[in-house]
Formats: sequence, C-alpha cells, structure tokens
Amino acid sequence: MKNNFIRFDWAAKRLLRQKSNFVILEGLLSTLLKEDIHIVRMLESESNKEEVSDKFNRVDMLAQNSDGELIIIEVQNTREPDYFHRMLYGVSKAITEYIQEGDEYETVRKLYSINIVYFGLGQGDDYIYYGSTKFVGLYKNDVLKLSKHQQEQFTYQDAGDLFPEYYVLRVNKFDKKVVTSLDEWMLFLKTGDIPENVTAKGLSEARELLRIDRMNQAERSAYNAHTEALRYQKSVIQTGLIEGRMEGLTEGRAEGLAEGLEKGRAEGLEKGLARGLAKGLEKGRAEGLAEGLEKGAEKMLEDIILTSSNTGLSIEAIARITGFTAGKISKILKQHSKITT
Repeated sequence: MKNNFIRFDWAAKRLLRQKSNFVILEGLLSTLLKEDIHIVRMLESESNKEEVSDKFNRVDMLAQNSDGELIIIEVQNTREPDYFHRMLYGVSKAITEYIQEGDEYETVRKLYSINIVYFGLGQGDDYIYYGSTKFVGLYKNDVLKLSKHQQEQFTYQDAGDLFPEYYVLRVNKFDKKVVTSLDEWMLFLKTGDIPENVTAKGLSEARELLRIDRMNQAERSAYNAHTEALRYQKSVIQTGLIEGRMEGLTEGRAEGLAEGLEKGRAEGLEKGLARGLAKGLEKGRAEGLAEGLEKGAEKMLEDIILTSSNTGLSIEAIARITGFTAGKISKILKQHSKITT
C-alpha cells in the first residue's frame, strides 16, 4: 500500500524547520531523550546550509531548546565510511560557531547529536546506540563529579555531563516490531507509515501535518523527484554490491583453481617422488637379493665342483650333479689351479 505521509528526511529538509511544525520534532526528541524538549528556534550553521547539488545527502538541523542547549539532527541516506568522523566534526563545528572570541569557556553549550542513518553504519545488533563521555578513576574506579559550586552553576552532576552526547538511529536495522513509543517513531522513519493508534509524542501531529495530499503540485513534483532519486541511489548501490560480489566470486574461483592446481602439482610431485623412491628401493632390494642368491649359488656350486674333482669325478659326472656346463666347470677348475699354485 502506498504511504500517505511525507518521508521524515524530506520533512526535515522542508517542513520541520518551521516553527508551526516544531511539535513534530519536539515529539521525536522528547521520546528519544526521555525528557520534555521544547525547541525555541532553529539556528543556521555553516554545516547545515542547503546546496543546489545536494540531492540525497545528509540533512542538518541545528536547534536550541528551552535550556539553551544545542541539538543537531542529521539524516543520512548515503553510505559514508567516515560518517563517525563527520559526527565529531559537526559537533565540534557547532560548539565553536556559538562561542564568540573573548567569551568565557563556561558559555560553551551542551550539545546533543542525533544521527538518523539509513545504511549499515558500523557493526552491531541494535538499532539505537547512545554515546557519552565519562571520566573514570584508573585506580579507584570512581566517576569524576563536578564540585558543589560547579553543580549549582551548570546544573549537572558529573564532569562528563558537560560534554556532547550522541545518538545513532540505524533505521534499516529496525525489525518493524513496535514495543515502545520510540519504536513507533522508528517505524515511521523506516516505512513512512503512521498508524492511527500511535501514542508516541509528536506522531499524531505528524499524521495531520505530513500528509502528502496537503502538498501543492510543485511540492509534490519535488517530493516525487526526491523519492525517485533515493530509489535510483539504492539501485545503484545494490547493483554495485552485486557486481562486486560477482567479481569477487570470479576472482576467488580463479585464484582458488590456480592455488588448487599448484597445490595438486606439488602434492602429486611429492607423492610421485615418494612412490618412485619406494618402488626403487623395492626393486633394488629384489635385484640385490636375486644377485646375492645367484652369487651364493655359484659359490656353493664352485665348492661342489672343487670337492667333486678332488674325489676323482670326471667333468661329465660333475656336470650332471651341478647342472653347470662342461665348459663352465673347466673354467672354474683352471681358475682354482692358478690360485693354488
């Protein structure tokens, strides 16, 4: 079913900066920060000025609440490996922009960084992450607190409370199971849908103020172009991922085949050498044994011939007994006579 409500990223860029619509943004911030947030005004920052070339890049809003604290809201559709660094830069930039030269350091504002991202940022199983600064003793493991005077002056307890706090909402990681009021906001961020029975602060107002049918023709054309750009961007990224996987698979197969062939040749050569050596040893042993038996038999027959000749047997008789030819017997007798003389 087609959604009837404007996407949050578009609303943040076009509608939520208007004072009449602060109630929607206040609802999200109050639900996330678990305290009532009232936006006094939107502030301009060098990092949140719109550019004509910005089609589906991040959307920055810099708000000031009733306590004078600063809140950065960033919506990021495009995958950025260095997005964590951009979070840090955005916070640092906002802090330095709102302290004048010569001001005391105590005028540095407390700042919250709310990051709504539509891509896989980092590794983790959760869909909402919180980060803050804590000063913990290396030996006593205690938390460094502000002095009594500082607590009265700055209305905070711990030293780390003065430092920026970060929230990362990983929209694509949300499983669409609504349990808490914050989940109702996550469902809207992910699907653009706002059920009738919502209870989260700000969403009832969003059902009325962010209806697509409230747009004029020019706004609707611009909105459709924006959503089409997001679809195209998603398609390009998915195509790139598929092509990358296919190239990686092809290269992996080729490398695996080459490695397998090389390993097979090496193993085959090793096995071939082992088998050749075994066969050679076996053949050598067999040939050596045969040669030894033959020489042993010849020596035994020679002894028989010499013994027989000493008993006065004729060469023909000796030949019949030993199986040697008459010529072989004569040769052995002659060689023996030479040795004895």
